[in-house]
Amino acid sequence: MDLGIKGKRALVLASSRGLGRGIAVALAREGANVLLCGRSGETLEANCAAINAEGKGKADWAWADLFDENFVATVSAAANAKLGGIDILVNNTGGPTPGNTEEMTPEKLETYFFSMILRVISLTNTLLPAMKAQQWGRILTVASSGVIEPIAQLALSNTLRPALAGWSKTLAAEVGKHGITSNLLLPGSILTDRLDDLDGAAAKRTGESLDAIRSRKEAAIPVGRYGTVDEFAATAAFLCSQQASYITGSLVRCDGGAARSV
Repeated sequence: MDLGIKGKRALVLASSRGLGRGIAVALAREGANVLLCGRSGETLEANCAAINAEGKGKADWAWADLFDENFVATVSAAANAKLGGIDILVNNTGGPTPGNTEEMTPEKLETYFFSMILRVISLTNTLLPAMKAQQWGRILTVASSGVIEPIAQLALSNTLRPALAGWSKTLAAEVGKHGITSNLLLPGSILTDRLDDLDGAAAKRTGESLDAIRSRKEAAIPVGRYGTVDEFAATAAFLCSQQASYITGSLVRCDGGAARSV
């Protein structure tokens, strides 16, 4: 299927590795011109070189840190300078440190609120006027399955990410008349460095082996395995497509059926 986004300009946050990198690659393979951003210039440059070598969409990169108070100004300026504006915005952020509710100090809550919520909303608001003017846009926000089913030992994520669900749904109702969609995409257990870190922390906390942790978690997933970055990125690319123009205000799971809620 041609997703109808050849030549579209896409900004993918936190795209030096993991889900962000996968989404950037998937969009570029559909012919989109992609701006990657993150804190590792060397890694981002290598990612762009690999994307450009495929000869489909074009890729460039910009250094940006979600914890930096100048993040929005830095990224929006780079998007205008390198792509001439943005048609597709993929709001992706790193996950907060694991832990229980007693470990959620005010300092941690404030730090991750700024990086995971405030920066996302502020950047979207900065880029929205141009999308409205052209009467076309895609806003896709990557969250977590903890939004609908809280995950043990991820109290910070379970607390903060649901705010993005309410915001994304509200935004969808406000911008739909301008040809702009706003959706939330929830990953389940997708094979990334982040999942390796979480499984490693679980093994250390419980005394179980890493293999035992993974076997138990995979057994609880209806499809019987962890997902791949490519599977997740393909879902993201479709939600950013021309064909997905009637999908907005939605919460889409890519979790192998793991969440038990309807």
